[in-house]
Amino acid sequence: MKSKKMKKSTFNIMWRKTIRRALASLCLGLALCVTVNADPVTTKHLSVVPQYVQYDATSSAFCIASNGKTANIYVSPDDWQGVIRAAKDLGDDIRKVTGTAARVVCADSLVKESIIVGTIGKSPLIDKLVSDGRIDVSKVKGQWESFVIQTVGDNLVVAGSDKRGTIYGIYDISEKIGVSPWYWWADVPARHSASLYVKSGRYVQPSPKVKYRGIFINDEWPSFGGWASAKFGGINSKVYAHIFELLLRLKANYFWPAMWGSAFNEDDPQSPVVADMYGIVMGTSHHEPMMRAHKEYTKRRDEVGEWNYATNKANLDKFFTDGLTRNKNYENIITIGMRGDGDKAMSDKGDEENMKILADVVAGQREIIRNVYDKDPSEVPQLWAIFTEVQRYYDKGFTVPDDVMLLFCDNNWGYMRRTGPEKEKNRKGGMGLYYHIDMNGGPNNDRWVNNTTIPKLREQFNLAYRTGIDDLWIVNVGDLKPKEIPIDFIMRYAWDPDMIAAEDTDAYMTEWAAQNFGDKYATDIADIISQYTKYNLWRKAEVQTPGVFSVSNHREADRVDALWKGLEAKAETIRKVLPAGLDDAYYQLVYYPTVASSGVARIYNAITRNRHYAYQGRPSANDWSEVAKELFERDKRLSAYYNDTLANGKWKRMMSDVHIGYVKWSMPKENKLPKMKKVAMDEAPLMGGSVEGNDFADNWNENLTLPMFDFMLDQTYYIDVFNRGNGSFKCSAKVNKPWIVLKAVENSRKGQQAISTEVDGEKRIWVAVDWNKVNDRNVNGIVELEGGGKTIRVAVNAFKCDMPNIKGAFFGNLSGSEFSIPADKYDKNIAGSNASWTVFPDLGRGGACMGVELTGKTKDKNAGNPAVLEYRMLLPEKNEVTLCIGILPTQDIQPERGLRLAVALDDGEPVVLDARQGFYDEFREYTPENLALSKNLKPLPKVENGIKLLGFGQPKRNEVFDNMRWLTTRFKVKEAGLHTLKLIMVDPEVVLERIVVNPDNNHPSYFGAPERQFLLK
Repeated sequence: MKSKKMKKSTFNIMWRKTIRRALASLCLGLALCVTVNADPVTTKHLSVVPQYVQYDATSSAFCIASNGKTANIYVSPDDWQGVIRAAKDLGDDIRKVTGTAARVVCADSLVKESIIVGTIGKSPLIDKLVSDGRIDVSKVKGQWESFVIQTVGDNLVVAGSDKRGTIYGIYDISEKIGVSPWYWWADVPARHSASLYVKSGRYVQPSPKVKYRGIFINDEWPSFGGWASAKFGGINSKVYAHIFELLLRLKANYFWPAMWGSAFNEDDPQSPVVADMYGIVMGTSHHEPMMRAHKEYTKRRDEVGEWNYATNKANLDKFFTDGLTRNKNYENIITIGMRGDGDKAMSDKGDEENMKILADVVAGQREIIRNVYDKDPSEVPQLWAIFTEVQRYYDKGFTVPDDVMLLFCDNNWGYMRRTGPEKEKNRKGGMGLYYHIDMNGGPNNDRWVNNTTIPKLREQFNLAYRTGIDDLWIVNVGDLKPKEIPIDFIMRYAWDPDMIAAEDTDAYMTEWAAQNFGDKYATDIADIISQYTKYNLWRKAEVQTPGVFSVSNHREADRVDALWKGLEAKAETIRKVLPAGLDDAYYQLVYYPTVASSGVARIYNAITRNRHYAYQGRPSANDWSEVAKELFERDKRLSAYYNDTLANGKWKRMMSDVHIGYVKWSMPKENKLPKMKKVAMDEAPLMGGSVEGNDFADNWNENLTLPMFDFMLDQTYYIDVFNRGNGSFKCSAKVNKPWIVLKAVENSRKGQQAISTEVDGEKRIWVAVDWNKVNDRNVNGIVELEGGGKTIRVAVNAFKCDMPNIKGAFFGNLSGSEFSIPADKYDKNIAGSNASWTVFPDLGRGGACMGVELTGKTKDKNAGNPAVLEYRMLLPEKNEVTLCIGILPTQDIQPERGLRLAVALDDGEPVVLDARQGFYDEFREYTPENLALSKNLKPLPKVENGIKLLGFGQPKRNEVFDNMRWLTTRFKVKEAGLHTLKLIMVDPEVVLERIVVNPDNNHPSYFGAPERQFLLK
């Protein structure tokens, strides 16, 4: 390597963007208030229909409200009751915005200067306008859930193609005048305006791209169930009415009701009546067939008999028939099939026996449908949920009639198990997706606050949509609160996935924040939400455990804490400057999930330090114990405010989920701090020392060693000097080589050969290298600490050689130590014949991921040239390089193999990595077949890359909890110098997050070494 001056280098910490965001909070203005009647929000992504509401009069605009007067709303008494009800909501929504309600008139007369709403073919008002040629419904008539909003002379007309189409049109006006869909469920105040006008014109909303779109209330105790009992006397039609209204305001149409301890149809017989009146399509969960709730069976178990179709067919057929008969006059999608009594497999005799029984179940249920509806079953909407063990039956060839929708499922933690199979693309019944943003069950609960980022949702649902899973999306939302944001996004995205590209997720978040909190701080609020969900996804509260983030390596725990604290500060600042009227909404949607999540993350980091320092014999372990306790008490206060004070007690008991102290998959009985250690102090002062990059302290080995100093990286490392006893002592630090520099603070420009300091608790001494004084390739020296009659020696090793003769950007170092490459920091992105790598901003742990936007040609991905990403990296030794490639844990969508990615070094032969090799799918049942499968897998070479267990704990580490799957390979390096790593697309479902080169198991960490890119000119 020849000498070359490094003119410029950039230090790109993995979360550099988030650090800037955290620091930006310090620059927020000191304004004391912001008005709620800010300018209207541009709704490019929030709605397919453009913004048509304006706040100033023009000659041709229709006036909804002005000077305390409002237009009347006319709706035909012959129209659907749900439409009439929604029209009344619009009248009240106008009051929320202007202070004056619009009068709703049920009549078939056409009155000037009024709003006319109705359904084509159901409303004489609308049909008369159509027959007279006054409104054009050509693009909506006969369509599914479509509407047109049109100014007609002195009138404003909302005409829907069907009941829900009309209701959606009504609520579209409500949203555009300033009433958030979350006005009730999150106490978002309306955006006040004295005047409201609709621009002259015609506004058409086409049919949704996903036909059925809805949510599943589940895992509802203790929070949702406790709240509903306190406020409504139970989970009944009163609370469901509010849910149905929310769904319609979000233009959703489908619902699975709470089922843990509830029976929707029997607990309150008005519940299905209300659902039908509102216009909500009802269904039941994956193990509740034929419109029967599981609780309807359990309370009849003695009467019905065992839940076994092979031995109790007659009684179960009657049970199914009764349920279907009860609900046949409502709009339903019937779940068919059968699982065990409760959320489990039917039989323990293996898959073949279960498949045999299931075939009889489906045949029997189809006959019941024929008899109850008196029509061919193919004319009645049905679905078959391919959930957990049922996935194996499907993979082995079991299927249901072609008119039945196949409901594919995720892995319970937000990653799809199958994309739409090519063989099902023309299926009459279509394909749907059951997706979790809440989970109660193995491998671990995921229930508390939102930890699902919008970029992740967009990537997964786009994957579903592009592969033909577009007939139904049903989302397990747990208690509904506090999962408001992902619910909002999924329901909007389902209407038209083409409207929100990967690069639009930030825009969506900003628009959503503006709609609910005004424009002034929308960007900041969107950023807070995006970041707290991202940090939560690093490690969800239910799988937090001491020891996940490293204390000693890469200052990882410190950096994570700093990001959380910065986000807290920003959330606090925004809360202070928002008007009081927005505080309840802000607390629910932003402040509580941010600050409470930060508290939990920092509790576990504090306990990590407590155990780590106790292991080293450092008395500061006791201080970190107190930090954990203080944060624990704050968590209590935050939840108590949510439950008792927020919105005048409206949400009592809603925040009751236990979220601290998980030791197994299920929820603990109470929030409880993990065990901590106490360090006893000596009576007299006694010096102790530890160093960065080493878990140990001097009480094991007085010759501590700092990590290698690399000329190219120019690091600064620390030595911690601490007092194991009472009182204080004088500590002097000196070096034995002139190139070793000591500093009192890390970024100080002043270096010294010796430092003297008083130590009564702990002091940190920074060590750097003056490279101008290093003449040899490998040098070593000593930092000697003296204090309290004791000497500690710290070894310092440094490596220097000429800079490589390289132009341009690259990753690497001179010493061959671990380094990281973010997937989006490629040198070249070479498009393939049928697919290209695309940047997915803000997806994954860092700033972005690289994935593939599926297209119609992507199915032919292996024809022609493949898509390739190239990364330049410096490898200073002729040896062997180990690569750990981090990909998002999208499931192995092909049953016979894992996801594949090809890797090559320079012009070498590509190696195809199969993500299933060496990996046991934790979402599969522990059946004899799967255990045998796991034994037959060819294991990869054992490389741990940062998952080495620390000496003081056993962190839970796997791809589910870490949201990362590692693919490992090795290559021979023929010569030292610059090399090109090529990542070649094989399966387009692979999403690349980062590459860790030469993982150092002596210095394990969660994220790997911070990324650092160099640019030589």
